[in-house]
Amino acid sequence: MIQKIKNINKTTSLFSNISLGIITALLFSAFIYFEHYGFSFKIINTIFAITSLALFLYIPKKAVLFAGFFIGILWFYWIGYSFNYTGVGWMSPIVTFGFGIIYTLFFGILALTNKVYIRAILLFSLSYFQPFDWNWLQIELIFIDSYIGVFKYQLILVLMALTLPNYIKNQYRYYPLMLIFLAFNFYQPIQKDAPLKIKLVDTNVKQEEKWLRSSKYPLINQNLNEIQKAIDEGYDLVVLPESCFPIFMNRYSTVIDKLKNLSHKISIVAGTLYMENNKNYNVTYFFENGEFKIAKKMVLVPFGEYVPLPKFAQKFISDFFFDGQADFIQAKKPTDFIIKGVKFRNAICYEATCQELYDGDVDFMIATSNNGWFKPSIEPTIQKLLLEYYGRKNGVTIYHSANWSGTGIVK
Repeated sequence: MIQKIKNINKTTSLFSNISLGIITALLFSAFIYFEHYGFSFKIINTIFAITSLALFLYIPKKAVLFAGFFIGILWFYWIGYSFNYTGVGWMSPIVTFGFGIIYTLFFGILALTNKVYIRAILLFSLSYFQPFDWNWLQIELIFIDSYIGVFKYQLILVLMALTLPNYIKNQYRYYPLMLIFLAFNFYQPIQKDAPLKIKLVDTNVKQEEKWLRSSKYPLINQNLNEIQKAIDEGYDLVVLPESCFPIFMNRYSTVIDKLKNLSHKISIVAGTLYMENNKNYNVTYFFENGEFKIAKKMVLVPFGEYVPLPKFAQKFISDFFFDGQADFIQAKKPTDFIIKGVKFRNAICYEATCQELYDGDVDFMIATSNNGWFKPSIEPTIQKLLLEYYGRKNGVTIYHSANWSGTGIVK
């Protein structure tokens, strides 16, 4: 009988920890799904974000591990979808489970202690850590559509407000919660509008069709038609998505010549590929007044365009799991385009969500993406929230052209 009672207590404890973990993960992730389905409210996002951080500080150690696991799933279940296009679709559920494990370990550092102030310090430290160079989980992102700001000092204030009541035992115990009001978003850098009429092209090309030989020329013609349409509508600049031209552009002189001719009537930014010395680059071409400039991608996607592991493992993993597609070469620095006298920082997909691309004198950014790899999923929504996060922090207005959801001006 005693043993049965012990077993019941253990089961109850496990259920309690799993439940607390799931609740924490849901509160921490809710803002993404609210935004995705179009019913986001600042007050709800604020309450959920603060409560999720409080739970991380106070829940049992095992519950922290479950919270990390479910956050990994809720945020990144879609990453495995891209494996369907590299011949190893069976890896998709394994990759999804793997992200659950990665973020179990990521947040698991909090489970090393029950001391609230140490957990607060560790949680803040995690806001600087990027497992395998993957930076799409930013702790402050939970405040992006709330009344709290997204700067580090505001995260510190919230964590202090939630931590100090545990160490004050008198009638003033809950006064530190007032610090949360100091973390409100009273100020953010000014984001200006570029003084140009810009056409952002939104395409819906399926990833399984994009690289077919039979699709190549129809897609090229479709892009040329979009450019001509922008000319007819009186735009100064037209921006087409990442890899919208599914070719190594420098091997297609006839396409380049057509774009050069069109660029006398409109400035053109378009994504494609580039091969140099048998090395592959993900690039953006900029055409204006019959001339062109090439911008090579500086920050590559980990386990998508390169493998962030020791060299002895890189080739095997790239060939076996990514069909040799994770072998791109990166540029050494970001590229700026001067378009009709206005400077734009160029960013290709993932790198538009990396702080390196915002360093220096940047007011405007042209970002191009191909989100067809992850359709259908919340990926474009997370990307949009991250673009808002970096744009707001750096005072940059982002002009984003994407294939399969995400096109628009981000401020």
